[in-house]
Amino acid sequence: MKDVFAVLPIRWIVERTFAWLNGFRRLAKDVEILTSTAENIVRIAMVRLTLAKIP
Repeated sequence: MKDVFAVLPIRWIVERTFAWLNGFRRLAKDVEILTSTAENIVRIAMVRLTLAKIP
């Protein structure tokens, strides 16, 4: 029986997304007091990433 490496698609997508978010300086440090502020910054970052990928 061979051990075969299998890529887990959902985990890969999550890890890729976290890598993209690490490019935003404000998200790299945990300085937000309110959780809602941090959530909104993540949303803004994802919108910017999504818009950048549109041809």
